[in-house]
Amino acid sequence: MVDRIIATPEALELLRLLKHKHGPHLLFMQSNACCDHSPIYCYKKGEYQVSPHDVLIGAVDGVPYYADRTQHALFQNTQVIISVVQGDRSGDLSLEGTEGVIFRLTSRQLSASECAELA
Repeated sequence: MVDRIIATPEALELLRLLKHKHGPHLLFMQSNACCDHSPIYCYKKGEYQVSPHDVLIGAVDGVPYYADRTQHALFQNTQVIISVVQGDRSGDLSLEGTEGVIFRLTSRQLSASECAELA
């Protein structure tokens, strides 16, 4: 079975570190940009208000992943891949901001059979 969202081993390691530091109740929010390499924000649940326009896309290591409904429509035939790159987000509210790295979104086009499987 194909997963709508996957994460690299480095992203999973970072997520586990953030769970250890901030508790297990986290969430991902995909920014409202339209392109690959868009930022993904990681928050403690309760520090970000999920709106009626946000869609739960899936989960990574038990952490729910949301995107704006319009944003999700752009990515509906892709698999979201969460990776980690070097960077400084200390001015952002995303939890990894002080770790010297940034969660990054890339994607790959799903095949017709994979899209059918997800439907």
